[in-house]
Amino acid sequence: MDQINKVKSISIWIFLVPFIAVNTCLLLVTQFHGLFPNQEDIIHNTFPYFDGGASISRTARPYPSWIIFKPAMFFTSFLLIKYWLYNKEIIEFFNKTHKYKKKIIFFGIASAVALTIHSIFLGIKFDNDLYKLFRRVIMLSFIIFEIVAQAYLVATLYSFKDKLSNYINLNILKMKIILVWTLILVAIISIPIISLPGNNFMGFNLKFFKHALEWDYFLGVISFYMLTYLMWKKN
Repeated sequence: MDQINKVKSISIWIFLVPFIAVNTCLLLVTQFHGLFPNQEDIIHNTFPYFDGGASISRTARPYPSWIIFKPAMFFTSFLLIKYWLYNKEIIEFFNKTHKYKKKIIFFGIASAVALTIHSIFLGIKFDNDLYKLFRRVIMLSFIIFEIVAQAYLVATLYSFKDKLSNYINLNILKMKIILVWTLILVAIISIPIISLPGNNFMGFNLKFFKHALEWDYFLGVISFYMLTYLMWKKN
């Protein structure tokens, strides 16, 4: 199937483009301070995957970081839409009337749209509580839609795994299932906490926890697509 080759090639770019873009922004804002007209935007001595020294948006929104970040996210959104549509064709090839097919497309494309909206409004400042709530809802919507789409997809592929035996590495599919369940559990535990206004929770400062969780969760979400690349056999 040509769609399998397309999914395999697209998936590696869905991993690489945001990974390179986000970490390039981090590198610029922490190491190349002379590029930033406003020196209040620079950050010193942090590796946020571990210490939570900055959020992703904090590294991506100042000029010139957003010149890299926004186009990369728009391109990733485009690739995500193509990815989910090609997966729909693969599912139809093996099971034309599968019950999860429409849900996969809905949540997959919705996640791409939410990522686009989030990228558009990144860096636009309004001192308005409703606007801040809107941005928070969009970001949470992207996470929820993306994880739900991933969950439906791995469940669908596993439901006819015997038909896929010549096309996939079943062990990688099982790794994807474990990854998705881990992301779901972390989200269930964390979203009620990170959705709270401010950074104080029962006397604990959650600022650095939120930032580190954001970076690590981002890595987990895009790792799904790296595993997709590894799962499908060369056709």
